[in-house]
Amino acid sequence: MSIFSIATSELSAVSLRVSVAASNIANVRTTGPLPASGGSGTSAGAGSPSIGPTFPAVYVPLRVDQVDQSSGSTAGGTVATVSTVSPSFTAQFDPSAPFANQDGLVAAPNVDLANEFVELEIAKSSFIANAKVIQAYSETTESLLEITT
Repeated sequence: MSIFSIATSELSAVSLRVSVAASNIANVRTTGPLPASGGSGTSAGAGSPSIGPTFPAVYVPLRVDQVDQSSGSTAGGTVATVSTVSPSFTAQFDPSAPFANQDGLVAAPNVDLANEFVELEIAKSSFIANAKVIQAYSETTESLLEITT
């Protein structure tokens, strides 16, 4: 695998990291009914789950798992995959929510804002470093072409 391919695979992973972090940050306050109180899409009241209003499920936060690509003859680069955070929610006290259970609890996404901003800073640094690698690769290739002509 070429230096260019390695750097671009990292840029692709960085793009995914930024997208996932942005989604988690944007949905940090997207609560829903606790699964124990009737599950997603159901009323949290004491009545039958099929009676009453339905509510959307709590946002399920995501994370990026990134591993190096070191198999076979194409070793080098990185592969990033998205998976869900486990546990995906925490119980939060919000008795004013229409889907709160009898104890006033709702499901809140298990998003650590500090971690999400660290992920964005790591992505920024990685983007800058890999952009410089691509720039150096381009300049070196250009210099080699000038030598050979």
